[in-house]
Amino acid sequence: MVSRLGVRIPRELPAARLKDLARRAEQEGLDEVWIVEDCFYAGGIATAATVLAATEKITLGIGIMPAVARNPAIVAMEIAALAELYPGRLIAGFGHGVPSWMRQIDAWPKSALAAFEETLTVVRRLLAGERVSFEGKHVRLDEVELEFPPAVPPKLIAGVRGPKSLAAAGRVADGTLLAEPATPEYVRATRGVIGVESHTIAAYNWLALDEDPERARERARSDVASAIGPNSGPALEPLDFGAELLAEVAAAGDDRAELARRLRPEWIDRLSVSGPLDRCVEQIRALYAAGTESVILLPLLGEPEEESFAAAGRIAAELRG
Repeated sequence: MVSRLGVRIPRELPAARLKDLARRAEQEGLDEVWIVEDCFYAGGIATAATVLAATEKITLGIGIMPAVARNPAIVAMEIAALAELYPGRLIAGFGHGVPSWMRQIDAWPKSALAAFEETLTVVRRLLAGERVSFEGKHVRLDEVELEFPPAVPPKLIAGVRGPKSLAAAGRVADGTLLAEPATPEYVRATRGVIGVESHTIAAYNWLALDEDPERARERARSDVASAIGPNSGPALEPLDFGAELLAEVAAAGDDRAELARRLRPEWIDRLSVSGPLDRCVEQIRALYAAGTESVILLPLLGEPEEESFAAAGRIAAELRG
C-alpha cells in the first residue's frame, strides 16, 4: 500500500491565499494538498483549478463536493477538464452534502443515499468515455457522452460515515475520506464495513507538532472538540473510551467550549496528531498500518498555516528517513 502525507487548506481562508499555501505544501515535500467545498465558501472546482495551475506535481484533493449540488453531467465535464489538464494529480471527493445547506439551495433529495450512489455511478461512466442513459430516483441522463473524456480518469472518493453510505462507497467509489478525528480504530472499522480490499482510505486529523506534549494537547483541545458532535458515533464507537466520550458529547450539547473542557488529555492524544516529532510520526505510522493510504493534516484554527505546513514537512521528512 502506498503511504502518502498531505495537508488541508482551511475553508475559512480567502481564495487569494490558496496559491501561496499550495506552493508551500509542495515546497515542504508533501504528497497532497486538499481544499474544502463547504457552503458558502469558495467553490471546489474553481479552487482546485487554481491550486493545480499554481503547483507542478503535488496531488490536489477536493474534499468534498455535495453530490446533489450539480448535475452529474456538468460536474463530470469539470472534472474531466481538470484531469486532462493535470493528469494523475486530481482526487475528486463526493458526499451527501450537509442537509441544512442543501435545503437552503433547494437541492436536498428524497433519498440522499440514492442520489449519492447514482451520481458517482454516472460520473465514473462518463469519465471512462461511455455514452450514458440513466433513469434513477435522482439522476436522469439521455444519451450523454463527454466530448473530451480524460486519458487518465481521476480517483473518485466518498466523504461519508454511516454503514449504508460506506457500503455504497465500496460499490461506486475508489476510496473513502474520513473526517477528523480519524483514528486507527476508526480506519479498521470503516474497512470492515466497506469490505473491498482495493478501496483506499484517506484520513483527516488535526496537527499540533510541539516538543511539549501538554502544550500540544492544549493547542489541539478546542479544534478536536469542534469536530465532535452527535453524528460522530461511527468515528468514536470503535474506541475503548468511545462510549464515555459520547456521553460527554451529549452532556455538553451544542456548547463546544464546554465539550473542550470535558476532554481528557489522553483522549486528545488519541484524537489528534500531536506532541513531539517522534510521537507524531508514530501516530501516522499507526494510521498507515491500520489501512490508511493518505493521512491529511489540518492546521489548527487561528494558528499560522505556513507554520503548520512546515511542521507537516518535518514529519514527512522523518517518515521518509
